[in-house]
Amino acid sequence: MRRPERVADILREEISQIVGYELEDPRLTMVTVTDVRMSDNLRDANVFVTVAGDEEEHKLALAALRRAAPYVRKQLGLSLNLPRTPEIHFLRDSVEEKGERVDQLLRQMEQERPQGKDEV
Repeated sequence: MRRPERVADILREEISQIVGYELEDPRLTMVTVTDVRMSDNLRDANVFVTVAGDEEEHKLALAALRRAAPYVRKQLGLSLNLPRTPEIHFLRDSVEEKGERVDQLLRQMEQERPQGKDEV
């Protein structure tokens, strides 16, 4: 495993703890950190999150996370032994939503398929 990937795994765990237990913003109660991707020079971390709720809750949670990013970065600097703490960029993780859409389309196709015909 390359260094950026190892650092990303550690950051994901730490950021999950900070968001889940240290940030007391009610907009962040349903946030899950799903992935962290580091730049090759370890200066930037893209933190992917999902939010349970509707579109408005997604927007509010992302706004709150972006506002809290300097605090999260400071806490990471205190807890991790990195030469330089990366800039934190919170992004919406849409992989799960796209997967749900594919599942929905597959179910729809299954329902629309003519019944009683043998498959080839």
